[in-house]
Amino acid sequence: MQTITQDENIIDIVKKTNLQHIAIIMDGNRRWAKLRNLPTAMGHKKGVDALKNTLRACNDFGIKYLTVYAFSTENWNRKQEEVEFLMDLFCKTLENETKEMHDNNVMIDFIGDLEKLPEKLQNILNKSKELTKNNTGVKLQIAFNYGSRDEIVHAIQRIIKKNIAPEDITEDLISSELYTSNTPDPDLLIRTGGEMRISNYLLWQIAYSELYITDKFWPEFDKTALQEAVVEFNNRQRRFGA
Repeated sequence: MQTITQDENIIDIVKKTNLQHIAIIMDGNRRWAKLRNLPTAMGHKKGVDALKNTLRACNDFGIKYLTVYAFSTENWNRKQEEVEFLMDLFCKTLENETKEMHDNNVMIDFIGDLEKLPEKLQNILNKSKELTKNNTGVKLQIAFNYGSRDEIVHAIQRIIKKNIAPEDITEDLISSELYTSNTPDPDLLIRTGGEMRISNYLLWQIAYSELYITDKFWPEFDKTALQEAVVEFNNRQRRFGA
């Protein structure tokens, strides 16, 4: 008799519920480090490991899209040394990990006001995107210098520049001008760290997403934690306002 693995059960749930897109607010790196009397940098480094594990789990479970909040428009207000460390960490991580992700058929994309990022990081983002653009596995969408209100403002500005009549402005039109125009809206939004807020993340796109809050800090998030979120999603009844 064939044994059904836990992964196979999760794959069945993903198929049954048509769970395609998971978005994550990766919160708690600094608090995780503080509780262990470690420098903040160690929390961010462990957060990179958690992202790698989560990406692998999405691939195992058949999740097609993963969007993660890496750096918000408000994060520039953090201490300069932390911002500089994060920019350097982003550069090193992408330089070190892009080839492996490419080999694993991951498509990498980025959303946000990327032109305000350091030139070195912009170049690395472009190289990662170009290398993986034809891949057909999980689409990893990383939000850099991203804020949802800023995104909506830019979308409206682009619509105005096209001289579109007010009566012709629709929800579909606005969606087409967002950074996420080539990606379906998230089915599930996960926030780690236990905070009960959205933090200016994908406000338009998560109109009917299911929300899942876990007290686990992001460095603690792993395949088992993702399984728990998917099982909880399976227990929800999505009505889309009906």
